[in-house]
Amino acid sequence: MGKSRLSDFTGAEIVPGAIIAFPSRQGNRVRNSEAVVLETMSDKSSGRVVPMLKVKPTGRDSGFIARKTLAVQHVSAEHVVVIGMSEESK
Repeated sequence: MGKSRLSDFTGAEIVPGAIIAFPSRQGNRVRNSEAVVLETMSDKSSGRVVPMLKVKPTGRDSGFIARKTLAVQHVSAEHVVVIGMSEESK
């Protein structure tokens, strides 16, 4: 059986190098953040397969408070949207 492709809620394929927007927490509020996908993976620790993404934030976020760190993060692929491709992947 072939490898299944991972897509966002609009149907766009999520691949390494894609620029995505995803919700993130800042205190008790939620903001939109932009990041570059480094790797796609899945988490099976809860008993179900959950698609996950290893992402590097770009620093462009909604809201008034700046992001404190640009460290690599793991986010669920459930609520992301692909907004473009990074220059390195073209």
